[in-house]
Amino acid sequence: MARIAGVNIPTQKRVIIGLTYIYGLGPAKAKEICSSIGIPESRRVKDLTEDEVLKIRECIDSTYKVEGDLRREVSMNIKRLTDLGCYRGLRHRKGLPVRGQRTHTNARTRKGKAVAIAGKKK
Repeated sequence: MARIAGVNIPTQKRVIIGLTYIYGLGPAKAKEICSSIGIPESRRVKDLTEDEVLKIRECIDSTYKVEGDLRREVSMNIKRLTDLGCYRGLRHRKGLPVRGQRTHTNARTRKGKAVAIAGKKK
């Protein structure tokens, strides 16, 4: 099992799919990494040599901000907005959608489970 950036990559999956298990790497960046190192797209993680895993690890460490560093940066950005008290910060603080979505209906992911109002039915 390959361990890259503190994440265990599943062995049965293709390398491009396996790299997306790392926070901050999507399919496009994974494909970019594989093409820069010279790993074919059809290769499975279990078929990688130790040298190839090392090259992937070095490429990710030198080029991309992933996992803990990226999570810390995102949380610091949100904290900065809430401390400023700007509109986006207030929305984060209240747990409401930040990017202008409607809240009359929908928005259940951000607002949480719906709470019934007593005495509404008549």
